Parts: sequence; structure tokens; C-alpha cells
Amino acid sequence: MGKTSNSRWWVLTAMGAILGVILLDETVVGVALPTIQSDLGLSSLSAHWVVNIYLLVLAALAGAAGRFGDIIGTRNLIIVGLLVFGIASLAAGYSQSGSGIVVARAVQGIGAAIIFPLSLVLVSMSFDEGERGMALGIYGAIGTSFLALGPVVGGLLTDYLSWRWIFWINPPIVLIVACITWVLWRDPPRRAEAGFDWAGLLLLVGGLTLTVFGIMEGPERGWERIDVIGPLITGIVMLALFVWVELRTTAPLIAMRLFSNGTFAASNMIVSLAQFVKIATFVFGALYFQKSSGLSPLMAGVALLPAVVPPVLTATFAGKAADTYGTRLPSLFGVLGTLIGLVCMAIGMGLDQNVFVFAGLLISGVAISFLFVPPQRAVMISVPPGMQGQAGGIVLSSQLLGGTLGMAVCSSTYAMLGSFAAVFWITAAISAAVLMYGYIAIERNEINTAEGT
Repeated sequence: MGKTSNSRWWVLTAMGAILGVILLDETVVGVALPTIQSDLGLSSLSAHWVVNIYLLVLAALAGAAGRFGDIIGTRNLIIVGLLVFGIASLAAGYSQSGSGIVVARAVQGIGAAIIFPLSLVLVSMSFDEGERGMALGIYGAIGTSFLALGPVVGGLLTDYLSWRWIFWINPPIVLIVACITWVLWRDPPRRAEAGFDWAGLLLLVGGLTLTVFGIMEGPERGWERIDVIGPLITGIVMLALFVWVELRTTAPLIAMRLFSNGTFAASNMIVSLAQFVKIATFVFGALYFQKSSGLSPLMAGVALLPAVVPPVLTATFAGKAADTYGTRLPSLFGVLGTLIGLVCMAIGMGLDQNVFVFAGLLISGVAISFLFVPPQRAVMISVPPGMQGQAGGIVLSSQLLGGTLGMAVCSSTYAMLGSFAAVFWITAAISAAVLMYGYIAIERNEINTAEGT
């Protein structure tokens, strides 16, 4: 099962590395996008989709991938996901047209949607409950280290080799991770499954795809356009139908009853908030430094280091805190710290005093790991072993949707008010609401076993 003293650490390292590749892929593409657009002759909208199609497919399919893992086993499915991701990376690097790279990126998203939740499952199942938070902290720290290197790696590869190498560096890592997984991981016995919920899959994928499309396109095309509002309304209706169907089927794609557990529901909300905050910080923080402070893109990236570096150092500590104190205190500490950091940034931007902005970036950077690791641990220990694939898919979907909503809300706020301070005030207000809900919903006496689910 991967719990021997040596093999579990190899599995943890491999899963952390592949998480890092997926996270690195987001940031390196952003840095290289102007060059890709120029070389392939892409329109602005096509270039926009080089990034967005990957996130869209990820958000739409992550929950389904977790469920498939519960049915057919994590080992075989994650190997398939790794191969799909690696082959699509090669194809993206060799693309000669806009349509070619967008299709390759969509297929990359399918591979990533399989890998992301199942890598979390493998790490969780490789370690006992007393060490699980620590393991998830290391897993997050490895991934975050890759994320922090993204802008530098993307810039170096694009400037000194070719933008194509941002995709070609993926296959060797994917191959190594696939070999480690194939040799060292063995799935535990699985309970008999009642079948796959195809109706739920159709409603979930269709609903998320249309909703995310509407949210992503709204700020650019205009919220009043029929090709934005139509998909958005249709997607919301399909998601409502999805919930209705899942509550009535005997073998749901996503067990919606899990959300009746306050800790489970609040933990997913906190993870969603974390990605929302990251979008506000790294996208609109960078824009603020370039537009309001007149910094170059490179120096704007350097200015964001107070938010980038601390998570690499604090992720493991956050995991140990979760093992020691449970979910409630570390998670609420993280939300409160993030809220304070956002308020500092909003004040600094409003007064044009960057000392407050840097202080806010540092505070938020220290706190952000506590928005990921303790809630992820809580989600994974609140369900039976046979449902951990679903749990991993749900928490990943929550994270991805938080990023999508973050981009839409922050873009709309800035478009309407023309104020970076307003972007961070609205993000702080949402953080305050999540803090209040978490304070009410997260159990004070945490039980580290799933009962009755």
C-alpha cells in the first residue's frame, strides 16, 4: 500500500514533484504567453484561452477523476493521467497553430485533472493519521517551491532556449513519477461499487464548463451579452440539477451528503478562499506594482516575493500544527492572518504607501499555507478510505473554482471602480465572511475518523 518506511517517502516525493509540475505549468505559461502569441500569430482571445482552457478542464473534471479512482483504483488511473499529461505537453511544445496549442492544453488539463486529486489521495493513504498533516505539508511545500520558481524558469527558458521548452521539461519528470508509482504503489482493497453516475458526470461537467466559461468571459465580453449570460444561467441550472440528482442516486458521482458535515463544508470553503486570495495577490498585485508604482514586470515579480517565499517555509509547519491541534485553530488562524494581510494591502494601495502593501504581502504569505494544509487534511480524514478519491476531487474542485471566481470578481471590481484598493477590500470582505462561517461550522472536538459516512 506504500506505507513501508522507505516507499512512502518515495511516493511523497514523487507526488510532490508532479504537483509542482502542474502548478509550475500555470505560471510558466503566463510568463511566456506574449512570446507564444507572437510566434503563433494568435488573437488576444486565442491567447487568453491558452491559459484558461487548462483551468477550465481541470475544474470540470477533477471531481469525476476522484470518483473514477475509487472505482478502478488509483494506481492504474494516475498512470494514465501521467501519460496523458506528458504526451499533451509534447504536443503543446510542437504546436504550430493557435488551435493546436489550445487543444493540447485542453488535453493537458484532462491529465492534470486525473493527477491532482489522486496525488493527494496517494499521499494521504501512505501516512497514518498522526503523520498525515506533516506529509501533506511537505507535499504542499514541494508544490509551492515549483510555483515560486515558475516566473524565473519561464523567463529563462523563453529568453535563452524557446517557449516550447516550458512544455518539453514536463515529460521526463512525468516518466520518472510514473515509474516510481508503478513500482512502489499498491492499491488497498476496495469496497464493491454500485456503478458510475453518468448522469451526474454529464450535469457536473456541463454545468461547470458553462458556468466557468461565463465567469471567465464576462469581464472581457460584457456581462449583458447573450453569449455570456446564456451559458452562465444554463450552467447554474445544470449545477442545481446535479445537486438534486446526487442527493437521490444510490451511487453518486459526488456524495453531496458529505457537506452536511460542517468541518468538511467549511474546509472546502477555506481552500476555495485560498485560491481566490492567490489570484488577487499574484495577478492584481503584479498589475498594481506595474501600473501604480511603475515597476517593470520582472521587478513587479520581485516585489511579490514577500508573498511567494513564506509558503515554502510554512507549509510543513502548518501540517504539524494540524496534527497537533486539529483543524479548527490552524485554519481559523490562517483565515484571520490572511484577512489582516489583505486589509494592510488595501490600505497601502489606497494611500499609495507600499510599506503597508509589503507588510500585507508578508502577513498573507505566512498565513496562506494554513488555508491549504489543515483544511485538506480535515477533508481527507472526514470520509471513509473508499471515498477518499471523491474527497480529493471535491477539495481540488473547490480550489480551482475559488481561483476562477477570484479572477471574475476581482476583474469586475477593477473594471467598475478602477481601484486596486477596492479589489483587496472586496477580497478582505469575503475572507471575513469565510472566517465567521468557519468559526461556527468547524467542530471544536475533532474526531480523526469518519463515522457514518
